[in-house]
Amino acid sequence: MITGMSVIDTTLMRRIGGQLGSNPGGIYQDESGQRYYVKTLESPAHACNEWLAAQLYLLAGAPTLNYVRTRAPDQIATELVSLDKRQVAHLSDIERRQARHWLGVHAWTANWDAAGFHGDNQGVAQGRVLTLDVGGALDFRARGDPKGRAFGCQVGELDSLRANPDNPHACSLFGGMDQDELAAAICVVTRLPDDRIRALILAAGGRTALADKMIARKGDMARRLAGLVAA
Repeated sequence: MITGMSVIDTTLMRRIGGQLGSNPGGIYQDESGQRYYVKTLESPAHACNEWLAAQLYLLAGAPTLNYVRTRAPDQIATELVSLDKRQVAHLSDIERRQARHWLGVHAWTANWDAAGFHGDNQGVAQGRVLTLDVGGALDFRARGDPKGRAFGCQVGELDSLRANPDNPHACSLFGGMDQDELAAAICVVTRLPDDRIRALILAAGGRTALADKMIARKGDMARRLAGLVAA
């Protein structure tokens, strides 16, 4: 879930913990006791990119941590939750099936870090599998490097997330998907209306070019789905 209206100001909070991931960050607590994990990213564009990705996950129904806006334009925050599991390797068979259902969303948004470099980007909270960080989606890699032409209108991630040996944790999670699972995962994205995709991206601060690209990527996935159904 994503809270679209909340805005937090970390300068008014107490920092109570340090960095957890690859970007500078820390755990902050507000006066009510609510805790957040806050990342400081390379630029406001990088922070906006992650916010946009989180919004697209929400549109598709893919579970993530609860993203909140920050007053600092180069920050991105999520509400801190207690996780029962925080590694792909620890997921049960049922939990792995839950996670695989969202392959289409990871592929559509080019989230190369869907499983995590250490298998640590999928966790379980209250029986629900969550993507813990969407910072590797869309235009930027997780640490802020632009993807450039590697993020195009074709969704090669439907294959690379299942078979790229350089992404072993993704392969271990998604590599065993059968044709029916793959088709169902693609359908999660192809059923999204173009006008809702465009309106969401523009409302969240994205460019028209990104909206056009995401709709084109959805079209590419629809063609892939047609091939699966015909096979």
